Amino acid sequence: MTSDPATTEHPPTAAASGLLADLDDRTPAGIAAAVGHRIRSGALEPGDRLPTVREVARQLRVSPATVSQAWRALAATGAIVARGRAGTFVGEPVAMRVATPVGRYQRLHPPTDSAFRIDISRGTPDPRLLPDLGAALHLMLGAGASDLAAHYLGEAVLPELAARLRAEWPFRPQTLAVLDGALDAVDRLLTAHLRLGDAVAVEDPCFPPFLDLLSRLGARPVPVRVDESGPRPADLAVAVAEHGVTAVILQPRAQNPTGASLTARRVRELADILADSGALIVEDDHCAGIATAPLRSLGSRLPARTVHIRSYSKSHGADLRVAVAGGPAALLDPVIDRRMLGPGWTSRLLQRLLLTMLQDPAACAAVDAARTEYRRRASALRRALAKGGVRVARGDGINLWLPVADENAAMISLAAAGIKAAPGGPFEVREDPDSDHLRITAAELGDHDIDWLASELAAASLARPTYRRIRR
Repeated sequence: MTSDPATTEHPPTAAASGLLADLDDRTPAGIAAAVGHRIRSGALEPGDRLPTVREVARQLRVSPATVSQAWRALAATGAIVARGRAGTFVGEPVAMRVATPVGRYQRLHPPTDSAFRIDISRGTPDPRLLPDLGAALHLMLGAGASDLAAHYLGEAVLPELAARLRAEWPFRPQTLAVLDGALDAVDRLLTAHLRLGDAVAVEDPCFPPFLDLLSRLGARPVPVRVDESGPRPADLAVAVAEHGVTAVILQPRAQNPTGASLTARRVRELADILADSGALIVEDDHCAGIATAPLRSLGSRLPARTVHIRSYSKSHGADLRVAVAGGPAALLDPVIDRRMLGPGWTSRLLQRLLLTMLQDPAACAAVDAARTEYRRRASALRRALAKGGVRVARGDGINLWLPVADENAAMISLAAAGIKAAPGGPFEVREDPDSDHLRITAAELGDHDIDWLASELAAASLARPTYRRIRR
């Protein structure tokens, strides 16, 4: 057997020979991200020769096509350079666009990989913009709230908190319930009121945990496409007429992932369609506090069938685990009664802490500043993308719904540049959506990130697959 002259003349460096031996994520995106990380960290230096595609494929026990996709994505960034029969080498720093760092839900949030330079996949707020919990705790304890921890009996919802919430609720709720986050509230409502085989109208694209919950309950999601004003009336009309939906789940503003918010006209249109359906309406106002769009609720027209949920995770802190559901007693009392056989109530200490922050001028100012800053960051990224020829629909909140030519190819392209984004697939309800997207979270972007990131996103939006794609 004769040896490959290129391999003999330019053998892989010692660092490159086993560069991926311990890699867990062996997808094209995972391989590209891992190699890119090793280059940025200095483990692989400019001029180092990489093993051949077949060598890497054999080492990782994947197909050569998988490695080739990763190599092409890295080459597109200038991180590696192919020199014909001589082999493939780590690129020179001047040629590299990757600079020195200045069930569905599980698929959306796989374990974090340190290989990524920047993570814009999380859909979470910037911790630096949250109110100061330490200061709020000091105020709360100074007001003598520590005795709350001694009681098993008493109101499940603090009367002072209930009074404040009722004054600003989008309609007059018969009952208020404090639960352990918005998703907990949605889960308990669906469990109490849905039955096996029920059809449920959901936004398309949709927040993935809603689809996971419906799957666990044996309910059927019926997609209702979303435009910039919320769920499309024509789609909802079809869902009601042809599927007889038992419930509707929607996000009234800053919809995740599109950022869409209901308009007054859209509320009227959707309420008219649902008026005679008898369907339960569940509204998840997950961005309350940091959304800039006015709050509009179907409960203003259909109060006997609407449960509105307000979350304080993004505005005041995820670890508070506090959300409030308000609506008719007939819908919320079964949830409250069943909960008494489990956790019983959400800690009144946490409720008091939230109330303290809602009343504290400094905490209110922090939330107001965060809302303004999130809008500024998202707008700056949209403008930078527009300069690169990529139009992202105007929206509210911390996420952008980025159109791409191919989801998988875009993810690989970004991974090669050290960028972790959220794939659009887990959000999509229809098996064959009109187009591909990625969800981009702009919450933690610094000004120094915007232009570089927009350039990489624009390039990724044009990336095309080199194989026949099978969705999901």
